Amino acid sequence: MSTTHPTTAAPTATAAPAPPRALNLSRTTATAARVLRQLRHDPRTIALMVLIPCVMLLLLRYVFDGSARVFDTIGASLLGIFPLITMFLVTSIATLRERTSGTLERLLAMPLGKGDLIAGYALAFGALAIVQSVLATGLAVWFLGLDVTGSPWLLLLVALLDALLGTALGLFVSAFAASEFQAVQFMPAVIFPQLLLCGLFTPRPNMHPVLEAISDALPMSYAVDGMNEVLRHTDMTAAFVRDVLIVAGCALLVLTLGAATLKRRTP
Repeated sequence: MSTTHPTTAAPTATAAPAPPRALNLSRTTATAARVLRQLRHDPRTIALMVLIPCVMLLLLRYVFDGSARVFDTIGASLLGIFPLITMFLVTSIATLRERTSGTLERLLAMPLGKGDLIAGYALAFGALAIVQSVLATGLAVWFLGLDVTGSPWLLLLVALLDALLGTALGLFVSAFAASEFQAVQFMPAVIFPQLLLCGLFTPRPNMHPVLEAISDALPMSYAVDGMNEVLRHTDMTAAFVRDVLIVAGCALLVLTLGAATLKRRTP
């Protein structure tokens, strides 16, 4: 009488999750080139990013046509705020469109890491931010007569960092939106509190202590402080360097968070 021995199924090996791909310069630049090619066929988006801050500054200047001092007081601050808001809005919608259309999922199925994608977007929109900041700063200083004590190049530096910060914030919040309408709704949640607490309407030391403490944690506050340093001082001050480093560090931090939270598709 033969005895049958039970067959033991071989254990199936569980595939280890693939390690995150290291940031690669060629993949990053290829992503940036692809984004710029797409934007080239979208003149309305380019006009929104490049021209709207200039139009807003022009409008602001002639709203206070009878009081040039008011424009000198708030013009420098808004020179940094307008590019931040514009880049935030455009970048969040553009990234979300990539995900909802399935483009993002196809790209991440290729040898392209999330870091490459985020860095490529930042590089592409950063190139447009340079154009935007140069035009807005040149318009404000040399055409609209914005009176600054310091160098206009320092104004340009802060305006550029603000635009890059807006790009980083837009890339980050796009991961939490399921539609373009939701992406736009993040503006009052992310931008408006910073706008109210950045010191544009009242000096931050004059605020309630709780609000002042909150404003100390918001990057737009340091962008406005940096612009005001250029407005008041001839030389580059230690406070200006601190403000610039904080804005740049916040942009880098938010870009890193954006790469960590980026989703392949919209649920």
